[in-house]
Amino acid sequence: MSRFDSILVVDWSASGTPAPARPSKDAIWLCLARAGQVQEPIYCRTRAEAEARITQIIADERAAGRRILAAFDFPFACPKGVARQITGSDDALDLWQWLEARITDSATGQNNRFDVAEAMNAQFSGPGPFWGKPDVDRWPGIPYRKEGIGFEDFAEMRACDRVAKAASSCFQLCFPPTAGSQMLVGLPMLARLRRQDGVSVWPFEPWEDKAVVLAEIWPGLIEPAVKRAMADGSPIRDSIQVTLLARALSRLSAEQLGQLMSGLPEAAWQEGWILGADHAELLQALADEGAPPAPPPLRDDCFAMPAGVHWTPVDDALAALRAGLHPVVRAEQCAVPDAAGRILAGPAIARRANPPTPNSAVDGYGFAHDSLPAGDPVLPLVDGRAAAGVPFEGSVPKGHAIRILTGAAIPDGVDTVILEEDTREAAGQIAFRAGIKRGANTRKAGEDVTEGSEILPRARVLTPADLALLAATGLGEVDVFQRLRVAVLSTGDELVEAGGAAGLGQIFDANRPMLLAQLRSWGLEAIDIGRIPDDRAALRAALDNAAARADVILTSGGASAGDEDHVSALLREAGAMQQWRIALKPGRPLALGLWDGAPVFGLPGNPVAALVCTLIFARPALSLLAGAGWQEAQGYDLPAAFNKSKKAGRREYLRARVRNGKAEAFASEGSGRISGLSWAEGLVELPDEAATINIGDPVRYIPFCSFAL
Repeated sequence: MSRFDSILVVDWSASGTPAPARPSKDAIWLCLARAGQVQEPIYCRTRAEAEARITQIIADERAAGRRILAAFDFPFACPKGVARQITGSDDALDLWQWLEARITDSATGQNNRFDVAEAMNAQFSGPGPFWGKPDVDRWPGIPYRKEGIGFEDFAEMRACDRVAKAASSCFQLCFPPTAGSQMLVGLPMLARLRRQDGVSVWPFEPWEDKAVVLAEIWPGLIEPAVKRAMADGSPIRDSIQVTLLARALSRLSAEQLGQLMSGLPEAAWQEGWILGADHAELLQALADEGAPPAPPPLRDDCFAMPAGVHWTPVDDALAALRAGLHPVVRAEQCAVPDAAGRILAGPAIARRANPPTPNSAVDGYGFAHDSLPAGDPVLPLVDGRAAAGVPFEGSVPKGHAIRILTGAAIPDGVDTVILEEDTREAAGQIAFRAGIKRGANTRKAGEDVTEGSEILPRARVLTPADLALLAATGLGEVDVFQRLRVAVLSTGDELVEAGGAAGLGQIFDANRPMLLAQLRSWGLEAIDIGRIPDDRAALRAALDNAAARADVILTSGGASAGDEDHVSALLREAGAMQQWRIALKPGRPLALGLWDGAPVFGLPGNPVAALVCTLIFARPALSLLAGAGWQEAQGYDLPAAFNKSKKAGRREYLRARVRNGKAEAFASEGSGRISGLSWAEGLVELPDEAATINIGDPVRYIPFCSFAL
């Protein structure tokens, strides 16, 4: 049987001191893939910690009935002839026991591997074969360099090393790349794992029907995929290697894995074999296949409006945005406790039913309904009880009852539970009135959620309640989109930082604090680029900086067609500029374009207009770019508490709030009245057509909470 439910990949270390507290390279990394889902890599500072984690992972997988393949990145054996020279046996597993009896390895990593290697060298004529050490003068029986070591009696590299084109042999103890030291301190650990029940070592032992199979792997087989992942900014190679290897191995079909693990050359029975040594291209493809693909770039004309359009109605502008944009972020894995506010990159599938087993909905007594006598039942109680997390072992005989608590698994022989308050208990018996229905006060397995069902759809923004559902159905991690990075900058010589000294004709920058806070409230990563003067070179540098750091750019000011409207001018120079004259009030000019592939939303400089344009246009567009789909704000009709007349041609948004069930409008419609933004709790949307609103007439009110503010 070549199917495994779980894959564990281990990147080992022979360090003599604990790794830093902060995750770093050249330490021990573990990664578990279960049912094709790769979990977050685990960082271990010492071998003792790693062995404990590995042992626990294997125990947990076995307890859950899952078959596990555990792959380690150090040699399982030496070239043919070495084991016999040291132990008198050709069996590589005898060398494991030999090393376990001699290697000492403290909880902090101090070990005697060089002493043991020196003792091994003493059993061979001439220098070596083990070489490399941190001190030229210590361990005289170990050559400092490889020069002068002859490999006449046995090969320097195993057959699998040559096939896989491994970088070093098991004899190299120091100087990267090295594998010998990891082997000396790793094989004793494997010897201990091997003694557990149901554990087999591939390819030395029969493994097809074993619950736990230990195998050797080499990260160099997927080096191209590792380099590509590192190019995306992943900082720790060891972490990337175990993740990609776990991903690749978990994506192998049973047939493919069977091919990798069978048909080995004769040398493998003494020397061991690197899993997939002659299938590197397959593993590389699977590692890349599992990696989230980069979304395609936006088209240069993604913001184009139909030719001849002068004033763009709001609905047409929104439709154009929706049609021209798509998600621009990759997927990644996130632990469920940290996933609030994140956006699902794929549907969440229940790994376990909820409830997993039939259970009691109340504290009471359980029994078989068809065993009830005629009249008011009196049932003897069995010894013991069933409680949540402590199921009753055994079966409840017919005509008997058992004490059962809320949430407890329904024992065999029970299909009905009666509420404790409806019974009387004395002398080891319970009595109650006749008439209880079969199945009363019980919950069926999976009555809430069935195993394998979709519990949350792709593009959902996860709520705290969603996290409870994910956790209850066995999910520890979910695939989410990376947070959309949005850069914010303000333009204009007249702007001064809030709290600074404003000179004549200068104003404080109100837009940037508002927009940055707004983006953070939407769960996006807000990047503050700062205030940029009316200088085209400075603005060009700021846009370059923003495009390098962010997925989207929001600017405020300079979006019109005046002499100092440099945002529009630069976007026009870049050849990907569209200036939309939106038929709305406030906020007609909206410059849109691409700067080095990043979409730019050029918002009006007026704070009121900037807010309205952000809520009406930028918010649904950013939601789509972030992977959450196009989100429309929900409004409802309320009677107006104001009078208003408007001309046809523009949609208007009034700052508003609800009092006594009616929508009040801010006293002034002036777009310079920033106090109205703070006063308001939402917007009243007036139609494109001419309208006369009298007190009591219905108007559409959109609360700010509908914009997720």
